[in-house]
Amino acid sequence: MDQETLSHALKIFEVPEPLPMDQLKERYQKLLWMWHPHRNASLTNNPQKYMEMYKKGEAKTKEIHTAFRILKAWSENSRDQLPQTEKGSSDPES
Repeated sequence: MDQETLSHALKIFEVPEPLPMDQLKERYQKLLWMWHPHRNASLTNNPQKYMEMYKKGEAKTKEIHTAFRILKAWSENSRDQLPQTEKGSSDPES
């Protein structure tokens, strides 16, 4: 995963750096709720505008899903790369 892809995903989630997984899931749910196509389109009574806004909501939802997958993969990869401490060791330097 390149830095540009990660930066784009962070921009979609409107955060400066990757979040812990629980906060990431919370942000993901809020963004999906905000951009859900039916919710987004229901903000107008104009049928033509409705379809326009529905399609915009669909596109944004797809972007959010993709960004979440990228950030989730980044989170899992960076967690795997962290040094593991031995069980029972209270001093990380020993």
